[in-house]
Amino acid sequence: MTGFYRDGYCRTGAGDVGLHTVCVQVTEEFLLFSRSRGNDLMAPAPQWDFPGLQPGDRWCLCVTRWKEAFDAGVAPKVCLEATHSSAIEWVNLEDLKAHALPMGE
Repeated sequence: MTGFYRDGYCRTGAGDVGLHTVCVQVTEEFLLFSRSRGNDLMAPAPQWDFPGLQPGDRWCLCVTRWKEAFDAGVAPKVCLEATHSSAIEWVNLEDLKAHALPMGE
């Protein structure tokens, strides 16, 4: 289950220091990039009830990691309707739109 609160939503709050606000559809390229930055999202973490991600999965990503991936040219596609509005405090809305999945996908 995605989201900081593991409730399926990209909501944030005072305890979410990572700001898990950008809903993405991960790619292999992004997953390898994230692993190279010290966050292996492919590896299962049973202690967090996390099975690991595979290309095509949706995930609430930290906005700063999305920005880092964007700057490196490997940003995953964004599900805008599921992304928290606070994400635009950290990234440009036009950049998010340029990486948007088609509505309803």
